[in-house]
Amino acid sequence: MKRTQLLPLVFALLVAITSCAQHADEKPYITKNFTGASLSNLIVETSGGSIAVAGDQASGVKVEMYVRPNNWNGKVNLSKEEIEDRLEDFDIFIGTEGNKVKATANRKNKNGWDKNSVSISFKVYTPRNMATNLRTSGGSIRISSLRGEQNFRTSGGSLKVSDLDGVINGQTSGGSIEVEKCRQDVTLQTSGGSITARELNGKINLQTSGGSITLNALDGDVTAHTSGGSIKGDGIKGALDAGTSGGSVRLAGVAGSVKAHTSGGSMEVEISQLGKFVDLSTSAGSVRVTMPMDKGMDLNLKGNKVSVSLKNFDGQIEKDRVQGKLNGGGIPVNLSANGGSVSINQ
Repeated sequence: MKRTQLLPLVFALLVAITSCAQHADEKPYITKNFTGASLSNLIVETSGGSIAVAGDQASGVKVEMYVRPNNWNGKVNLSKEEIEDRLEDFDIFIGTEGNKVKATANRKNKNGWDKNSVSISFKVYTPRNMATNLRTSGGSIRISSLRGEQNFRTSGGSLKVSDLDGVINGQTSGGSIEVEKCRQDVTLQTSGGSITARELNGKINLQTSGGSITLNALDGDVTAHTSGGSIKGDGIKGALDAGTSGGSVRLAGVAGSVKAHTSGGSMEVEISQLGKFVDLSTSAGSVRVTMPMDKGMDLNLKGNKVSVSLKNFDGQIEKDRVQGKLNGGGIPVNLSANGGSVSINQ
């Protein structure tokens, strides 16, 4: 690489490192503390910043508000006078209402974006038993170590979710999702990013319209769908319903029922323990499955070529089709490849 090409990259890296260091050393513009045994709900809303909530307080709730420049002229810090002037454009409330702690910052003029305005972010520290309702239109959301119902939504950032116990409902219109170590019902959706899920238990629903999905160590009823990426998984117990319209499917260590389909790739699935059914299909690739064959099964295998070794089988065997009962029949096993081959334990 030429020196003239390298200099802009070095400059961009230094700017990024400087920015991260400044955020790490950043002090809140406002800090408020609230006490009371009845405080059990948190409401946070901001028009243009991030939200972070952590349930690591023994008691009481601490709210920190951060104010950052939102312009494009390279200015990183604002004076106290400049901040106060720009905050005149916001309605800000940080306080309590009954059993609720509220921290809200909404622009008074919602008819357009002012490049000289600021973004307002909140960091909140609470006890573990805290339900939340979080909304931002222009930043990421991080939420961790809470018990209770959690509802959060952003129109322009990523979601990072960890160590939650309760009903979880999160959505982003423009970012990735990372979720781990959560229990009970988990529903997460993004319109423009990938999803990574690890160590979840319960009813799990993951949806993306524009990215890949990675699943690791999940236990429960799992639904994972994407319209524009691949699906990878390892160590999934219970029941899995996975689908993609634009990528491959790679699953390992599946113990339980599995239904998966793709319209734009091949499938490789390793099943360590059979559940109530196996249903795999692709419209543009092959299906390759590794699984135990000692149970009673009703086989329905279709592809350009079907490869499987069978004993104690009663049914039809052709080059492109195998249909019948294995070991007396039982578990439905449907494998279909419209544009490729189907193979079991080959």
